[in-house]
Amino acid sequence: MEELMQFLKENPIFYFATVEGYMPRVRPFGFAMEYNGKLYFAIGKHRNTYKQLLDNTNIEVCTANGDGQWIRIRGTVDFDNSAEAKQKAFETMPQLKEIYNEETGKALALIYMDRISAKLFSSDGTEKQLYQQGI
Repeated sequence: MEELMQFLKENPIFYFATVEGYMPRVRPFGFAMEYNGKLYFAIGKHRNTYKQLLDNTNIEVCTANGDGQWIRIRGTVDFDNSAEAKQKAFETMPQLKEIYNEETGKALALIYMDRISAKLFSSDGTEKQLYQQGI
């Protein structure tokens, strides 16, 4: 998990893929944290992403660095509505408080990967299992 989180921190824009009906949907994300040994992401409950995850919990996340390496994270997600997890998210990225609050009327959803496989790939064809849990 440490190596996976380090790669995400060093490459803070990653691509988050969900399914809508039978069509893939991909968008850039910029928030990830480790909490209680799990990989978490933050999503606005008003977003289509959130609605897609309510229908289908399968996701893939991908990001790359400038050295020809990329990670692919596959799995399913679960939702965490606990005050403790939200507090940790606000500590990790204080800017979230400016977006998700009573004044804006936007609600924060936290999801974590409960089945996860994360692999590191290189342009030379090598691949390395970085992390696996629940599979």
